[in-house]
Amino acid sequence: MDATLIESAQKGDRQAFSALLEQHYDFVHAVAWRWSGNRADAEDITQDVCVKLGQAIRSFRGTSRFRTWLYTLTLNAVRDHQRKASRERRNAGQFIADPAFAAVAAANDNTAQADALWAAVRSLPEKQCDAVLLVYAEGLNHAAAADVMGCSEGTVSFHVHEARKRLKILLGRETV
Repeated sequence: MDATLIESAQKGDRQAFSALLEQHYDFVHAVAWRWSGNRADAEDITQDVCVKLGQAIRSFRGTSRFRTWLYTLTLNAVRDHQRKASRERRNAGQFIADPAFAAVAAANDNTAQADALWAAVRSLPEKQCDAVLLVYAEGLNHAAAADVMGCSEGTVSFHVHEARKRLKILLGRETV
């Protein structure tokens, strides 16, 4: 049955692709859960695999069993998710370690602190929020962030500086 569904899905048959997803969804979720150990992460990873499967189904050549190929696709998605989460934690840690937020760091544990900080960042004016997320969440330098934002490196530095001042106020630090 898999071979027929796979062949039809590779040719663009949406019903066959849907049936293939339905047939293997629980398997993908179980693998994602076992490797991530977290239900929410497993759900995110499973959704990523569904999207990746839609993009990669045509590349399945049948040199291995479909389930083996899908297992590899799922493990790659787990690793991608873990790398992304690690990068976000590291970047949040760098932002939190910034001397401007040292008092907040001393007052809260890292998880609650990071959540409060990122919520405050998302409440900033758009350009400031973009600059902070690109520099601290994505790990870009100011020049790369400037390319993404379509402005000068100095403008990115200005937005980050203004965001820091505003975040001090939003997070209950003394006014600047």
